Amino acid sequence: MDVKIADSWKERLSPEFEKDYFKALVDFVKAEYSSYKVFPKGNRIFSAFDHCSFNDLKVVIIGQDPYHGDGQANGLCFSVNDGIKSPPSLVNIFKEIKSDLGKEIPNSGNLERWADQGVLLLNATLTVRAHSPGSHQNKGWEQFTDAVIRTISMEKEGIVFLLWGAYAQKKGAIIDANKHKILASAHPSPFAANKGFFGNKHFSQTNNYLAKKGLKSIDW
Repeated sequence: MDVKIADSWKERLSPEFEKDYFKALVDFVKAEYSSYKVFPKGNRIFSAFDHCSFNDLKVVIIGQDPYHGDGQANGLCFSVNDGIKSPPSLVNIFKEIKSDLGKEIPNSGNLERWADQGVLLLNATLTVRAHSPGSHQNKGWEQFTDAVIRTISMEKEGIVFLLWGAYAQKKGAIIDANKHKILASAHPSPFAANKGFFGNKHFSQTNNYLAKKGLKSIDW
């Protein structure tokens, strides 16, 4: 099956595209896009991979669902399109960056600039029906994105995984902690940020780890 995903990922993930679950997932997603309003736009489903090549990968941030509000989702977890108000979780991420690194909160919540530096902003589910959170869960996306995480864990070394909240932390089970740096904390949502996300200093810790590896730090 020909899937429009960046070549550096395609060559590693192509076995997934031939599996029955993925073919069923494609059929489901096509039917959803033809019958409902679905986010992100079809050509943005794999944007996280398009902006962050496998070879340049340094950091993985794991989200759950794309945003389900109009105009928000752009294919990168926690990220919104230019001109869209930053959702509460993203505001809290920027607040922690300001506290941790002293950087001012940006006007745009578009995180493509992170992805272009080697940060894979991976949602576990890559599509969602408008105004219906969780509507595309348990249709095959999670199996695919688990395969992505497993591939990174096996084929790369020294990747920083930022696992925010219980859902993301469960993915830690498929990451080789002996080869990679795992940083876990509460989720940045308003319901959880005060329970350990604020003050986690994940952004400075990430850059310190990259520096020790002789790699360029991320301009958060």
